[in-house]
Amino acid sequence: MRDKNCIFCKIANKEINSNLILETEDYLAFHDLNPQAPKHALLIPKKHFSSLNHADDIELLGKLMIGAKEVAEKLNIKEAYRLVINTGEGAGQTVFHIHIHILGGRPLEWPPG
Repeated sequence: MRDKNCIFCKIANKEINSNLILETEDYLAFHDLNPQAPKHALLIPKKHFSSLNHADDIELLGKLMIGAKEVAEKLNIKEAYRLVINTGEGAGQTVFHIHIHILGGRPLEWPPG
């Protein structure tokens, strides 16, 4: 299912171009337009869920985790990277289509935020 007004659904449907890193039948990854680290990619499922709170496809969620690892390998950050899923406006979610930020290429301090 896709949301016709969702920018990530439009990217998944090739209505909007992206700097693609990886694509499968279930998801795609592309470079973030506003990177927060030297290496910053977004991984999105092609199926629309507005947030992690609405994602109920266990198999797809597992594929996204494996996809995140593959993206980190392609970005040459597999030894040190961070995955972030913002859920809700209060957590910084600005696009309401579940997505995973894959960040690396610099030291990532703890705690974040």
